[in-house]
Amino acid sequence: MSLSKLVLRSMKKNMKHYYLYFFALIFSVTLYFSFLTLQNNPDVLSTVQQSGTATAGFEAATYMLYFIILFFVLYANHLFMKRRSKEIGLYQLIGMTKGLIVRLLAVESILLFVGAVVLGMLVGFFSSRLFAMILLRVLEKEALVTMTFSTQAFQQSVAVFAILLVIVLVQMAWMIHRVSLLSLFTAAKQADERVKRFSPLQMVIGFLGLVLIVYGYYASTKLFDIDNSGNLFLNMIIILASTIGGTFLVFRFSVAFIMNSVRLKKNGHLSVHDVLALTPIMHRMKSNAKSLTLITVLTGVSLGIATLAYISYYSSETHAHSQVPGDYILLEDNDQDFFKKLEENNIAYNKIDYRLQGVTAAVGQLIPEEDQQEGNPFYNMKQTIYTIPLSDYQQRVPEASVSGNEAILTNYGGYMEAMFKLEKDRDIVVSAGELEETFHVVDIQKESMISGIVTGGPGGPIFVVSDEVFEKLATKSDLFQFHKQTTIMLKSKSDIDLAEKLYKQTIGSGVISVRDSEGKTMKFTQTSYEGERQENIETLGTTIFTTAFLALAFLMTTGSILYFKQMSEAEEERASYTILRKIGFAEKDIMKGIYMKQAFNFGVPLIIGLLHSYFAVKSGWFFFGSELTTPLWIAMSCYIALYAIFAVLSVGYYKKVIRESL
Repeated sequence: MSLSKLVLRSMKKNMKHYYLYFFALIFSVTLYFSFLTLQNNPDVLSTVQQSGTATAGFEAATYMLYFIILFFVLYANHLFMKRRSKEIGLYQLIGMTKGLIVRLLAVESILLFVGAVVLGMLVGFFSSRLFAMILLRVLEKEALVTMTFSTQAFQQSVAVFAILLVIVLVQMAWMIHRVSLLSLFTAAKQADERVKRFSPLQMVIGFLGLVLIVYGYYASTKLFDIDNSGNLFLNMIIILASTIGGTFLVFRFSVAFIMNSVRLKKNGHLSVHDVLALTPIMHRMKSNAKSLTLITVLTGVSLGIATLAYISYYSSETHAHSQVPGDYILLEDNDQDFFKKLEENNIAYNKIDYRLQGVTAAVGQLIPEEDQQEGNPFYNMKQTIYTIPLSDYQQRVPEASVSGNEAILTNYGGYMEAMFKLEKDRDIVVSAGELEETFHVVDIQKESMISGIVTGGPGGPIFVVSDEVFEKLATKSDLFQFHKQTTIMLKSKSDIDLAEKLYKQTIGSGVISVRDSEGKTMKFTQTSYEGERQENIETLGTTIFTTAFLALAFLMTTGSILYFKQMSEAEEERASYTILRKIGFAEKDIMKGIYMKQAFNFGVPLIIGLLHSYFAVKSGWFFFGSELTTPLWIAMSCYIALYAIFAVLSVGYYKKVIRESL
């Protein structure tokens, strides 16, 4: 029989095995080609070209996506070869050499790859338009997306998957040449580990895994404390190592120990549910520990990155408001022509003028004494903090009141608030040249009202003082750059488009020039609130899209790996289901044990992965935005829903195997 006929007969006979592997290939090609097509779509490029990070972000995401695909395809190929181990053993038994078997499987793989690349590119071509529309929606851009075939994307995809094919063929040849004939017949049936009893050392190691995870979680909550800032990188490595190591030890020892303890408590009276749930999990945990650890870590990392990106995107409006706390901000009476334009076009607005006077102070004086450590320079670091008089502040907060040397600390939020926990009812010494005052801080507020240019970034503090104290400090006004801010709020948001045009006409690029105390001219760019928000959307929109796309790829990969693994285990256990059906167990009795098993196989990695991502995000989310709860719950809900789909598919496959077993 010729090699070509043998290949066709083999592929026809193994169709039930091929579809799993074929799906993995098609899915990989679809993801990769659709992303490349999106990248090279002229409509998309013309829309995102204003974002300087778009091209670099797409390029980095392409490399990450290929890594995901490589891992996914190699794992699927490994499972595929394991399921065909008996067939390969029979080939050797009838006299075929390992070299001939490699040639046979190589031809099959080439045919599969060609078919998968063709179908995957077709699906990817049509799905790329959907992804392009989603991207433009995220960027809040109105544009018509046409379906264009990218020759560059086609060539790059063909080259990439040709390289992947070579890697798969090498993996296949290596697997065939390294195993013996006997091991091929027993590869699909060999038990991973028969657990009889646990030694005290194994119990201690299992408990140590839990301790390492708990320690990693606790250390993550202290990661960005100001006292630990000097050892940030080392602390991150320690947290990462303890969490990943603890996860492996939990899966390798803790789970099997718990399952074995439950089994021993039953004194040999095991129900069919225990046989189908506890026992397989316990005996397979030795080989499953590595894959479950990898899946859990990938879930935590991908969900954490996606959540942080979504926090940034979700907080784009809040960030814009903290930088530009009004529809328009005018500093130092610059660009007064803007008022004339608003009045000429009958655009109604409200205006608040703030007088500004700088002082020099160390905000660390307001940190609680129990949180301070000797020798830490951050607590004595002095900075310029601006003050505003009470009468100006009352235009925004009429009920506010201070007297004497009392002060209200406001405009304080974002990462500043998270890293520096300040305490009210404390004194702080401030100075303006040789003039020195002691403020008693009676209240601390978060509300933004002064431009981020003045405060040195969003979240910079502002002191509200009595008018008498302000006038006293104002005698040193020549020592500081800023002296006045005008905040403009439109009465009707329907005027925003016209007002934006007028602002650009009168303000131009928004560059303002001020002189410091030494007479040097410094330039700052002051944008409008809408301009700042749009800039955030354009920058962060591309980031959230690429990270969400990669997170989806990670999720589909880990979910598919779990699903493929359960399919493989179901086929290995088919004979057991036949025996159970023959001795009288109904399908619903067997399925109860399957439900418990799938709840563990999908639920435990998901739950631990969610916990990993939660503590990772919780440790430094404030650097990315102002809202944690809503973005975190939305991202987690998406992951839970997609994992549930894979779990349902897995249960459905088990049900099919059980029905066919009798």
